[in-house]
Amino acid sequence: MSRRDLDQEPRPPGLRGATRVLLERELDLAWGGGGGPLLACGFFACLTAILPLAAGGDPRTLGPVAGGVAWLALALASLLSLERLFERDMEDGGLDLLALGHLSLEQVVLIKALAQWVAVGLPLALTAPVAALALGLPASLTPLVALTALIGGAGFAFTGALGAALALGAKRGGLLIAVVVLPLFIPPVVFGAGALERAGSDQPVGPALALLCAYVLFAAVIAPFAGAAAVRNAQG
Repeated sequence: MSRRDLDQEPRPPGLRGATRVLLERELDLAWGGGGGPLLACGFFACLTAILPLAAGGDPRTLGPVAGGVAWLALALASLLSLERLFERDMEDGGLDLLALGHLSLEQVVLIKALAQWVAVGLPLALTAPVAALALGLPASLTPLVALTALIGGAGFAFTGALGAALALGAKRGGLLIAVVVLPLFIPPVVFGAGALERAGSDQPVGPALALLCAYVLFAAVIAPFAGAAAVRNAQG
């Protein structure tokens, strides 16, 4: 065999190549597996459209709670696509192959969470200003709504990945994910809604944004290790 033939032989991807391949795969699955992001955005839009009708549509009633309601709807919409995050790989044996690949399970969990953020969190962040306007928030707050939704979406993705890993292999995993994850969603909901409330009353939003970013960083550090331990436990 000549040197040229050896150079033309396919080589296994390195760490960077494996990271790119897994990220592209997760994004393809997110967009191709039933339109997960579109479903989340549709649920978010419908929920924020129904609430003003249920409350009577009075701006004086909706205004004080619009920020909190928008963040609650954002948290619920972020739950919809978490059940299949690890379950589909567990069913077809893909999770075992990932465990034997170039990436550690901690890196796999991290990449899956990042893909969840890009595929679901980013579309929800783009939808959030429209939903906030429907709930009666001032138009001047829409840039802050998008920014906080983008940051909080990262926290939802990392925490959601941890919940999906903990529910791996369990019966009625979707319900278990909601039970595990919803209490962990409380801090970003409080901090994000607090930032909108402070901005609406002409107070500095820096402290609320700092707490929101701190939560995201904490979740980004803890979720890969705790999620990988849960996956190993589910694999036996």
